[in-house]
Amino acid sequence: MTINIEEIEDYLEIPIPSSGKLILESSRRVTGPGLLWEKPGAILDVFTDHFEKQEVVRVWSSEIQRVLDAIGWSDSLIKTRIFDSGVNLAISASIDLLYSAVFVVETSWHLTASKLLEETPIPFDTLIADLNTVIKMEQNPPVLLLQQAAKVKDIDVLWDDDYVSLGHGKGSEKWSINEIPAPADVNWDALHNVPVALITGTNGKSTSVRLSTAIAEAAGLVGGSTSTDYVKLGDDVLDYGDYSGPGGARMLLRDKRLEIAFLEVARGGILRRGLPLTEASGAMVTNIAADHLGEYGVNTVEHLADAKFAVAGTLSKDGVLVLNADDELVVRNGLKSGSRICWFSLDHNNDQIKSAKSAGNLCCWCEDGLINYFDGTSVTLVVKIADIPIAMGGAARFNVQNAMGATCLAKAMNIADQAIIKGLTTFTSTPDDNPGRCNEFIVKGARVFVDFAHNPHSINAISDMLSNLPAKHKYLLIGQAGDRSNQDIIELTRGALRFKPDIVATMDMAEYLRGREFGETAAIIKDECLKSGITEGSITHFPSPPEGAQFIIDQLEEGDLVLLLALAERDKIFEMLENAED
Repeated sequence: MTINIEEIEDYLEIPIPSSGKLILESSRRVTGPGLLWEKPGAILDVFTDHFEKQEVVRVWSSEIQRVLDAIGWSDSLIKTRIFDSGVNLAISASIDLLYSAVFVVETSWHLTASKLLEETPIPFDTLIADLNTVIKMEQNPPVLLLQQAAKVKDIDVLWDDDYVSLGHGKGSEKWSINEIPAPADVNWDALHNVPVALITGTNGKSTSVRLSTAIAEAAGLVGGSTSTDYVKLGDDVLDYGDYSGPGGARMLLRDKRLEIAFLEVARGGILRRGLPLTEASGAMVTNIAADHLGEYGVNTVEHLADAKFAVAGTLSKDGVLVLNADDELVVRNGLKSGSRICWFSLDHNNDQIKSAKSAGNLCCWCEDGLINYFDGTSVTLVVKIADIPIAMGGAARFNVQNAMGATCLAKAMNIADQAIIKGLTTFTSTPDDNPGRCNEFIVKGARVFVDFAHNPHSINAISDMLSNLPAKHKYLLIGQAGDRSNQDIIELTRGALRFKPDIVATMDMAEYLRGREFGETAAIIKDECLKSGITEGSITHFPSPPEGAQFIIDQLEEGDLVLLLALAERDKIFEMLENAED
């Protein structure tokens, strides 16, 4: 039987009772570790301020169990989570039946909402008959046999609508979902997992991914990475775009040239689809701060921490979880994770560092201008912070943390010390190595920094770093996306003003208006600048980032300092600065 995913995806349309009292926000497949648990399946997000949430969970739990019993899914597990404005409801399912799992939870929600709203549901037998039909269309027993055989051998299994693959990179093989071999016909000796690390957090993800990849390449390995910018393997960009979700991971991990991989994992990918693998060598949480809250029931920074720590569920049995011991939420969640942890800290007196050294556990810290790595017995690697270009002599504390995190991951992936040192000391803040992250240009004797910082945590960090540099005049280029709240824009502006600019250029970004009028976001920024004491004559508005950047370039003199928060048209600004460089 040929499986047609497009036909299955649209096969059923289950009506959901509509009411402002009870809102089904979304339903979706989940491929692996995510906010609720580590299982594949399907999830619903429901909002209500009318019904008691415990009552919603009680009724749904009863209805979903009734549906699962009727379709014979006795092994399916149920998971619920209550948050301030609603509930998440999920079931586990086999990897060959994830579309069916969505129809199953939607059916259960149809019955639940009908009962709570006192409406008449579709007859139960009709609903079950429809589910059994689509389940029969989607089920793929050969996929499950392959998955079971791979699990025995600790071989990772990746799947999507079109393919199933075993292993990673050089040790991988893939097949069409309609051409799955029997386990006995697979050449298992040719399959293996390559070292893979997942990197998440609020800030520092992209820099950590790129720095870690540079370390791997210094070891002579064919390194690959995914990020919000692209999927890259060696010098080849496989595709441009936001690939911080499972799709990018699969694209990279199925490339047979790959020998080691570093995957940037963003909040959205974790919440929408979950994570695609369960045999990672390492995972890292850089930090956790408020950013993009309010989706999928993640309304607080504590909820965000729960989501970020899904990466712990991807680790192999001997995998290492690398954690920032200077971040309170990271520490709190790390201590209850149950994973093998390697802590890192800017302070050698940090409690987690002292505890790790005392207990003979992995850790990394800064002391007397040095990064020290402790393998549980002794310090086996020492690097001078002054020799790490992106650390800017230690002034870029966030990049010192990124360097420590990358060191810990590299050690977890068995990369030699010599390669780690080479990677750390040759990776730079240039657009080639780390585009959009603290990139420095010298124009007319002025220092110009371009950064993609777009949340208070990252903007505060870059502003604080630059605020202490000497300057004749300071220039700031700033704009923000329109889907931020007014208060978010105010907080972001306050962070940028810690740079203490003399001249501010505000800008619009046509592709980031996101529902606001042209000039509306810039007006909020200007108002906050005026409140901070910057005079009206020192604030100029421009309709695009390049026009604002050109205005600043035209005025520069030797000794000036510039911060360009280039959230859009970054490549064009890079070109302008390169053409203007001394």
